[in-house]
Amino acid sequence: MYKTIGGLLLAIISITSCHNGPSKEYSENNFQETGENWPQYGGNTAGNRYSPLTQINKGNVQHLQAAWSYDARDIRSDGSKSHQAIQCQPVVVGGVLYGTTPELRLFALDATSGTEIWKFDPQNDNLNVSRGITYWEKGDDKRILYTVGDRLYAVNAITGLAITSFGVNGSVDLHEGLSTPNAGSVGELSVKATSPGVLFEDFFIIGSSVSESGTAAPGHIRAFNVVTGKLEWVFHTIPQPGELGHETWPKDAYKKIGGANNWAGMVVDSEEGVVFFGTGSPASDFYGGERPGKNLFGNCIVALHAKTGKLKWYYQTIYHDLWDRDLPIPPNLAYVTQNGQKLKVVVQATKEGYVYVLNAETGESMFPVEERSVPMEGLPGEQLWPVQRYPLKPAPFSRQVFTEEDISDISPTAYEYTKETYEKYKADHRFTPPSEEGTLMFGYSGGAEWGGNAVDQDGILYQNSNDNPWVLRMIDQEARNRELSSLSRGNALYAKQCAACHGTDRAGNGSDFPDLRGIGQQMSSEQLREILRTGSGRMPSFGHLTGEEREAIASFLFNPRSGGRNKAANKNEEDNPTFGYEPAYAIREWRKLTDPDGYPGVKPPWGTLNAIDLNTGEYVWRKTLGEFPELTKKGIPVTGTESYGGPIVTAGGLVFIAGTRDEKIRAFDKDTGEVLWEYQLPAGGFATPITYEVEGRQYIAIAAGGGRGLKAGGNYIAFSLKDDTAK
Repeated sequence: MYKTIGGLLLAIISITSCHNGPSKEYSENNFQETGENWPQYGGNTAGNRYSPLTQINKGNVQHLQAAWSYDARDIRSDGSKSHQAIQCQPVVVGGVLYGTTPELRLFALDATSGTEIWKFDPQNDNLNVSRGITYWEKGDDKRILYTVGDRLYAVNAITGLAITSFGVNGSVDLHEGLSTPNAGSVGELSVKATSPGVLFEDFFIIGSSVSESGTAAPGHIRAFNVVTGKLEWVFHTIPQPGELGHETWPKDAYKKIGGANNWAGMVVDSEEGVVFFGTGSPASDFYGGERPGKNLFGNCIVALHAKTGKLKWYYQTIYHDLWDRDLPIPPNLAYVTQNGQKLKVVVQATKEGYVYVLNAETGESMFPVEERSVPMEGLPGEQLWPVQRYPLKPAPFSRQVFTEEDISDISPTAYEYTKETYEKYKADHRFTPPSEEGTLMFGYSGGAEWGGNAVDQDGILYQNSNDNPWVLRMIDQEARNRELSSLSRGNALYAKQCAACHGTDRAGNGSDFPDLRGIGQQMSSEQLREILRTGSGRMPSFGHLTGEEREAIASFLFNPRSGGRNKAANKNEEDNPTFGYEPAYAIREWRKLTDPDGYPGVKPPWGTLNAIDLNTGEYVWRKTLGEFPELTKKGIPVTGTESYGGPIVTAGGLVFIAGTRDEKIRAFDKDTGEVLWEYQLPAGGFATPITYEVEGRQYIAIAAGGGRGLKAGGNYIAFSLKDDTAK
């Protein structure tokens, strides 16, 4: 069957799933319940962010009030308070709440009052975004595992002291297990973990966050012994000779190409002993001429046997990714009923707004998926894959292609500006290849984002979504090098290493990438040099550069008219080769499309909350999420905003979610989508909330860390019902 869409001939190749095999029926939920505790990231082993608590419910949620607040900001050596954002979803066990500060100190609080019990300082300034921690106990041994920079720490959950018998004096190097035979060193490459690892028995299983350029480290999955820190097994996401998937790459790709990492988190089926996760794209993000093939296990939903790291099944969502369409959230284990059978499924939402619902035993899709032919006119040297997958159900929860109907209409100025951009760049297909002329695309900062989603006991999925268009233009490396040759040393290095995110004018975009023009007013030269060495937040380490190169970038940022002579680097590549390569094409322009006032350059809604019945694939409801009050005052219908942080759902019939740019946390009726309660946080709650119960009282708690171009925060806030309404 063939059809023409937008002038492009699409061949519907097949209605397909990954692997055939027997199905297994499950008659009851075997997932660990959250109950009084919220013992792990995502709430339970299944990561479904569901709580059976009912004290806070539809009938009384309007009586929620702040119960306590904890100022988590760290005091710096100069007496000022830190202003890093907080994305941590804390855990609660036995009336104690554990979380991290903006500068990644680990703390324990009395969960009823917010009173600090202890705080652990890792003495590590190599910071990263931390979205959660991991609690483990066996008998009297109770410990927290969490990451700071490239180190994994084990801390006594009772005393707050490092467990020195773990690894080397209480920590493990996250570079361990990533080295590749006969390849360059990964020791100076950026390797962090934005999401916490998961547990199966004494195995601590974790992914990593790595660079997305040619200098990306391998994204292999590793298991460490939770007691000793010993490396137990490694699963190569870029297969080596003799391993399944090696044939989907050039034969020596594993020696230089990194990425294909799990940065979004994992879940575990503790009954079956299987760990599930999604992977990102291989390096580099937007050019794959050096890696022809399907590129397994990039962009895959993967099931591994938790004790051995052996592959159970995989399902690839994007072949030979050129669009940075990482799987951005942890999968979610749930139950659905089809044809009278109750089946365990793996639910994976994507940046493009698709939801894959796969049989947890076999990896087969529970709904039809088509493979269609896609554009093949890529950059020179590129070898695009001729088909891509299109799930038919559920329908996507965000836009796929920027059309003329999507041009912003909130004002005449916004319309003219975004129309001009629309007419300038190619935007005719979900899989339009990157080009030097430029493309306009969805699927980078949403649909789904790292906050995850929630699934209730009826198989209803609650997923927040972003609709953000981005402009991408590529440049030939040789042409770029010629352009850079006329610049100062620091300016040239900045243009090559930093400008793709922060812009050639250093202005950033106000949220994802900060403005660097006044960097001297934000931090000292020593702080900047340390960040360049270690990385911070989303920014990777530039440890692969020489000290002289980092010094030149720092000097340029503090004094753009300086930056030193543009001379060759003085490191000896042959004496100390680094893993990685330089792609033939690089990013010239990479920015979020906004109107002149900074609002998304697309017609609203800009953010939604969606309820999807996973049993049928149909939508239950869809609501705008968040607002810009200044636009509402002008008579513009509520637009929604982008959101960073996810929902939780409770047996009390409520969905709680923050994450919006209006800095509110809200409670929705899970059946209708009606907003039943909202609270103005002191700063943006760009994190996922939790709920727990202590001494008969239910609490909702969230980190209100601010950031993303808005005011900084630094508080954890908990809510409970007024005494006379907690019935």
